[in-house]
Amino acid sequence: MDDFNIVIRPLITEQGMHFANTKGAYSFEVNRKANKIQVKNAVERIYGVKVDKVRTCNRRGKHRRRGRTIGVTSSWKKAIVYLEPDYHIDLF
Repeated sequence: MDDFNIVIRPLITEQGMHFANTKGAYSFEVNRKANKIQVKNAVERIYGVKVDKVRTCNRRGKHRRRGRTIGVTSSWKKAIVYLEPDYHIDLF
């Protein structure tokens, strides 16, 4: 897999920015088939930083309703990447 196919997009939320400023932890939406080692290597190559550790979790899709029709949003995978103390990512 290509690096840009592994890391789909950064998750920019209020809680995510708080973790980035206090703990050096950044959240990304990643490919569901990617493992922690692939995520670590992709983030290091894309952003030019040194990754300390990676935590991943699978997010289940939610049930949504439009009138009488019930559907489900897509499931996705979230990765929280902790950087070494000397590094940071400028997302803005």
